[in-house]
Amino acid sequence: MTKARPYLLQAAIIGAVLLALYGLASVVAAKMRALGVEPGFGFLWQRAGFDIGDRLIAFDAADTYGRAFLVGLLNTVRVALVAIVASVLLGGLVGLGQLSRNPLVAKLSEAHVEIFRNVPLLLQVLIVYVLLIGRLPLPHEAWQLGPDIWLSKSGLAIPWPVLTETGWLLDHPLLGRFTFTGGAVLTPEFMAVAVALTLYTSAYIAETVRGAVQSVPHAQSEAALAMGLSEVQTLRHVVVPQALRSMIPPLANQLLNLIKNSSLAVAVGYPDLVAVADTTLTQSGHAVECIAIIMAVYLFLSLLTAALMSAWHGRLLRQQAGGRI
Repeated sequence: MTKARPYLLQAAIIGAVLLALYGLASVVAAKMRALGVEPGFGFLWQRAGFDIGDRLIAFDAADTYGRAFLVGLLNTVRVALVAIVASVLLGGLVGLGQLSRNPLVAKLSEAHVEIFRNVPLLLQVLIVYVLLIGRLPLPHEAWQLGPDIWLSKSGLAIPWPVLTETGWLLDHPLLGRFTFTGGAVLTPEFMAVAVALTLYTSAYIAETVRGAVQSVPHAQSEAALAMGLSEVQTLRHVVVPQALRSMIPPLANQLLNLIKNSSLAVAVGYPDLVAVADTTLTQSGHAVECIAIIMAVYLFLSLLTAALMSAWHGRLLRQQAGGRI
């Protein structure tokens, strides 16, 4: 009986929480019915009645709310993935730059960390967006950054592969009457969110990288140099593999923060999951259901990211212990 007591207590607590949630749901459902709104997720199959300009899949006002949420989810995942890759690369370079023997590189890296880590992310998103919108030229005066790569107030137009009946072809952007058509266009809203997330998160990742590298005993670097390895080889083959063990857990936390911080995209009108949910709940009145969808999606993305990073960490530890997978 003594051994079972903790489990019985946990079961009682879980039961009380579930009962409280059931009571709350009943009250909310009654209030919604009183307002003429039938509770539940059936509204997802209703006609949305609004368009989404920035999207990865086809969508128009005749499509359902459910498809609108899918468009918003894909937009969230797209900006998060781009920012994750960019922030890890930039954060790694800045973190190593802080340890550089070159005073200029070290000071610039430290300045990057201090500036972007101490300025609120929302303010960074707004600043980048205002700079993009205010400084970029109109489409007919777009800046050419490379072969068929154009930057203007319409966004960054780039060539993009498309699948045709004869195979893959590269679709090039062409300037139309008002904007670019063909290829792929990264909107100013997307770029503002991606750039701000990258700059902000890279500052924290840089500190993670710096601390992890400094945690490796200096004697090992000296031994590697004494064996004839260059500084780059020592960093690549001796320091970084050991630093990864202590780097991955805090790095996972920063990536989780990045995914959740992507919800600030609504501030500049980027149609991510939160923006789509906000429009949907305004039109349909299903505020509770829309909030529940947002919570469930971000919970799933966070748990998935944590699981992937944990698996990578475990694999690394097993490999360094001599196991092979």
